[in-house]
Amino acid sequence: MHFQYAVVIEKGPSSYGAYVPDLPGCIAAGETRAEVVRLIQEAIEFHIEGLREDGLPIPAPNSSFELIEVAA
Repeated sequence: MHFQYAVVIEKGPSSYGAYVPDLPGCIAAGETRAEVVRLIQEAIEFHIEGLREDGLPIPAPNSSFELIEVAA
């Protein structure tokens, strides 16, 4: 079974952070965008593995995203 989860990536002053709205507590941080993408992928896999081991359901992806353009 394959799921695609929406991931939010935020750039901070010196690093990047990422989280998965549909998997509370599933987060990652890295020095580059590429690193945080790799780390959040690993975090999602680890999170789902933990849910399975605990006999808990794997949340279906429900979040989505839309890029909204506005004049600033």
